This record gives sequence, C-alpha cells and structure tokens, in this order.
Amino acid sequence: MTAASRCRLAPLVLLLALWAGGSRAAGAPAVSEPEAVDSLDIGNPVADSVETEALGRERARRAGLESLVPELAAHPYRLAPGVLDFRNRLSLSPAYGFLGSDHLYALRLTYDPGPWFGYEASLAHNPGHAVHAVLHTLSAVVRAPMRGRLQPYVSGGYGMMIVFSGQTLNTAPVTKNALTIGGGLEFYIRNDLALRADMREATILGQQRNRAGTVAYDYAQGTIGLAFYRTVRP
Repeated sequence: MTAASRCRLAPLVLLLALWAGGSRAAGAPAVSEPEAVDSLDIGNPVADSVETEALGRERARRAGLESLVPELAAHPYRLAPGVLDFRNRLSLSPAYGFLGSDHLYALRLTYDPGPWFGYEASLAHNPGHAVHAVLHTLSAVVRAPMRGRLQPYVSGGYGMMIVFSGQTLNTAPVTKNALTIGGGLEFYIRNDLALRADMREATILGQQRNRAGTVAYDYAQGTIGLAFYRTVRP
C-alpha cells in the first residue's frame, strides 16, 4: 500500500474507532448515586418522635394566631379569682353621652398606682348648636375593689372648659373653670375589658355680663363606653 493510500484511509479508521468506543459506553450499566435517607425511615424511634414533635409545633405556629394576652387565649371571658387587683393598671376609655342637653364625646385615660386610688385625665367635646365646648379635667378616682364583674367607683376633679362660638357668632373663645364630682360602675367582660357607665355633675364657673362676682352653671354629664385595661410594670 502506497503512502497516498494510507493517508486517504487514516480518517476512515479514526471514525470507526470513535464509533466503537461510543457503542461500548452506551452498553455499560449506569451507576446510580446513593439516595438520601429520610430520618423517619431509618427505624430510630427517638429521632422519629423528636422530628414529628418539631414538625407539629411548626405547623401549629403557622396555622394559629398568637394571643395578645396569653392567659386569656383558652378562656377569653373568665375573670381572675378573688378580688380584682387594680395596682399599676392603665385604662383607656372612649365614651359617648351628654352634657346638659347636648351630645358629648369623651376620651379618658386612667392610671391606678394602688389598689383603691387612681388618677384620670379626660378630654371631652360638646358639639352644641350656637356654641361648642371642649372640656378637659384631671380627676381622682377612688374605688373599693370587690369580687365579681361589677366594680363601682367615685371621682372628683378640676379642669377647664373652652367655649367656642358657632357659625352664627363671631366671638373669641372663652375659658371657664370647671369642677366635676360623681361616680360610675364598671362591668368587667374579662380582666382587660369592661363596660363603663359614668354620671357626674359638672359645675362651670365664670362671669356673667352686667353681673358682679362669679356665676356657677351646673350641668349633668353622663357617658357610657368601654374601658381597655393593661398592667404597667413599675
């Protein structure tokens, strides 16, 4: 065989060799990698119980809602046994009612540093027809804690009433002193929520035109609302 013939056959021999190698590789059995073993399939009861408990806690955490007050999660309307403890308690109470013959909207914030005595700041709006007024007072609240859901109290305080003219008058606001005295009753739905009814006498002290001295105007003030309680740790 001449050198020229060998050069022409060399590419054909190379192609045959590559085809034979590929056929042998395709016919060889495939080697599979070992599969991952689940811990629940290895027959270890201790590992199984730990993992199952962890999965259960995770599902419960995702499915349920966390209670703002954990002790009330199971029994939302149960009161704590014994006499209610008002120490270090803070309450926010929105209310609606009347002052004299007009409507009254009030917001009260109360803090009880002890079991029977507390301080209360109140801001109320009286939207009258000819005039409207804003009444803000600081009061002392005295109570005798009892067993059960009904909790009475008495209160008395001092504040100021700012009287604004309505749309029919164009006058400057007038500030008058105000004294309040009265009491109320709370009905506890649970430890941190109560219905609150309040009745007070509001005495407004001011001046009257063409009359010397101080004039007192008495108004009946009544409200009903909710009281949201929280314990403030000292």
